[in-house]
Amino acid sequence: MTEKLLQYIWQFQYFDHSSLQTTTGDQLEVLFPGTLNSNQGPDFINAKIRINQMILVGSVELHLKTSQWKEHGHHLDANYRNVILHAVLENNVHGEASLSVVELQSRIPNIILDRYEALMNSPSFIACAGSVYTVKDLIWTSWKERMVAERLARKSEHILGFLTQNKGHWEETLWWLLARNFGAVVNMDAFEGVARSIPLHLITRSQNQLLHLEALLLGQAGLLNHQFKESYPRMLQKEYRFLKQKYGLIQTSIPVHFLRMRPGNFPTIRLAQLASLLQQKEDFFSLIMKEQSVGAILQILKVTANDYWHYHYMLDEISAYKKKCLGKDMADHVIINTVVPILYAYGHAHQDEKCKMKALQWLEATQAENNQVTKGFDQIQQKSYHAFDSQALLELKTKYCDRKLCLQCAIGNSILKSV
Repeated sequence: MTEKLLQYIWQFQYFDHSSLQTTTGDQLEVLFPGTLNSNQGPDFINAKIRINQMILVGSVELHLKTSQWKEHGHHLDANYRNVILHAVLENNVHGEASLSVVELQSRIPNIILDRYEALMNSPSFIACAGSVYTVKDLIWTSWKERMVAERLARKSEHILGFLTQNKGHWEETLWWLLARNFGAVVNMDAFEGVARSIPLHLITRSQNQLLHLEALLLGQAGLLNHQFKESYPRMLQKEYRFLKQKYGLIQTSIPVHFLRMRPGNFPTIRLAQLASLLQQKEDFFSLIMKEQSVGAILQILKVTANDYWHYHYMLDEISAYKKKCLGKDMADHVIINTVVPILYAYGHAHQDEKCKMKALQWLEATQAENNQVTKGFDQIQQKSYHAFDSQALLELKTKYCDRKLCLQCAIGNSILKSV
């Protein structure tokens, strides 16, 4: 038994109420258990109980043992003066008490304790893997909606942090976020560093000159600091040295990595593709805000690195011919992790529900991610049909399942309370 489980049992009143009494023999009736308090002070506030014939309204504090009231110093804390009931698992303090105490140990169904212990000790992909089939579709649907909302709210906070740093410039914020997500997991910090080191107005100034854009991106990533044999890398290097001196640019200190990744994901290729995307005549943020269909954005993302890269994955190293087009999976990655979050963040910042709704609709219109998490859920009959599903399951797995927060999860709650 943990205090968190005891809170859960009290919150949903999963105990035997028949002939309920305090430890001093007074008749007790719980009229309202109170609201779980996430701030400092008692566990539940605004509770309502009846002791004998007297109705009391106030707070309820929970402990595993009665003695913890004094051990935790609550008797000296002004925040606990409004406590009307001390609910404990075990009463280990006998005699006269200044506070009404109710002992719950013998009233809690063993099946709840057994199920909770089984969840906490489960070695499965998720703790409730063997029981999820018992959870109704309606609960899954509503909880996935909650997971997506939590995920986008958290991403919005990150984006609004960017916005604060660049003094409210949404286009610059998108540039940082776009570059970060082109770097994927391995190089996201390095690519964000590149974006931060190149003000957006320099990108706009070079918009019609792909050579300038490639030189800026590759140079700021530290990829043009070598002796090259081929003419194209030497041309990029010359261009970069000129631009670096002209604008006083400082390279990012975060190195890019090539190890343990497919050649198509090499930072050289991703930066070259990003340069091609930046050639768009209209800025990307305006396009996102204007377009009503995610398909239109996917069309814009169908970029291809320039001809040099058809024969290269790295500078100065020739490879077999292959056009370096931005693939569908990468385009979807940009939609899911850049376009949708910035739309949602903009809607949140401007209280624009239509903008937030468009973000959610675009998630539903985007192909689901295919990764270890979605594969794991697929094996327990929770298939992702679109990116809305896969994002919900990623949030559930990383923020709840991995932390064993079953008591705070609607799926875990459904399994525990089906007694």
